[in-house]
Amino acid sequence: MFKKAALKLLLQQWQKGGFSVVFWDGEQKDYGNDPPSFTIIFNKEPKIDTSSNDIILMLGEAYMDGTIDIEGSIDELIRCMSLNTFLPPVEETAATTESGVTPRTEQKNIEHHYDLGNDFFSLWLDDTMSYSCGYFKTPQDSLKQAQLQKIDHILRKLNLRPGETLLDIGSGWGGLILRAAQQYQVNVTGITLSTEQYNYTKQQIEKLGLQDSTSVQLTSYQDFAPAKMHFDKVVSVGMFEHVGQDNLAKYLHKVTELMAPGGMFLLHTITGMFETTTNSWMGKYIFPGGYVPSLRETIWLSPKQDLHLLHAESLRLHYALTLERWYENFKENLAKIREKYDERFIRMWSLYLRGCAAAFRVSGLDIYQLLFTKNLNNHIALTFDHVYAE
Repeated sequence: MFKKAALKLLLQQWQKGGFSVVFWDGEQKDYGNDPPSFTIIFNKEPKIDTSSNDIILMLGEAYMDGTIDIEGSIDELIRCMSLNTFLPPVEETAATTESGVTPRTEQKNIEHHYDLGNDFFSLWLDDTMSYSCGYFKTPQDSLKQAQLQKIDHILRKLNLRPGETLLDIGSGWGGLILRAAQQYQVNVTGITLSTEQYNYTKQQIEKLGLQDSTSVQLTSYQDFAPAKMHFDKVVSVGMFEHVGQDNLAKYLHKVTELMAPGGMFLLHTITGMFETTTNSWMGKYIFPGGYVPSLRETIWLSPKQDLHLLHAESLRLHYALTLERWYENFKENLAKIREKYDERFIRMWSLYLRGCAAAFRVSGLDIYQLLFTKNLNNHIALTFDHVYAE
């Protein structure tokens, strides 16, 4: 039989901020050193193991199961969680062994999330099927508009020229490589580990008649060995977070191997403030094997690969807006989603989308576009007018 006293002891660990808990028997208790800013309501007695001492996993699973509901601001919940969570450095935990992701492990992790089906993602992504942070020029921009602006923003930073070669590592559903081929007349290669994304991209290439300039391969970056090894430009959007901490340097080394001398590389990645493990709920249910690199360790690793930083831009608030748009679309299509998935899955994805939007607003989670050159390049543009000029 579950002991309420054990749950109370667990919740008392969150001493910063303030929240209220309504237990299944009607008792209400406040926690923290501030007035309550949100309320956790237990709809029934939970069947959980408090011996793990993992509040985040416990609350996440309880929400998925319908055992609890949250009233009040999701931002305040995430703020409270971040104030009270001290995730250890990754090298001090058993997660170190998980972060050295092999190609097969990487593929399994990608399949867990990205191969849920194109029909699922198409219900709440925009027409470009972009599953990464958009770029909003105003908060009123539509999701599709923001995603096209993001792609164009990236391609302008790379300063593409007709006839150049471009590699997209982790090309998703192909929105960037398709637009690069159409708008810049470059020769483009995308690689992905998701079968669903690979098939979709191949269909789009054929539909648009881009077979002569555009290709996609189903492979890991670790195994990718093209006949033409040196690309003029390389881009990677939302991929770096999947390689694991032990593979960060290996990933950057592979990028430089694939680039021509003086080539340009744009890395678009989520970043954390510190080098810590992924929270247990996200690692178990959403992105197994994932690791959010800190900005400082990413910059620290780059000189070893002779990568020279030209430009860094935070898109933190842009990702919060993007996730809000995704969640709005997700809610609008719940009837269709329920035809394929149960309520536990729906609550899990709702928590993921809402929680991540809040995390970008209040927890210090960030996302950066980092632009590098391989070796010194003295022929680059002197200013970034070509990026920001209307």
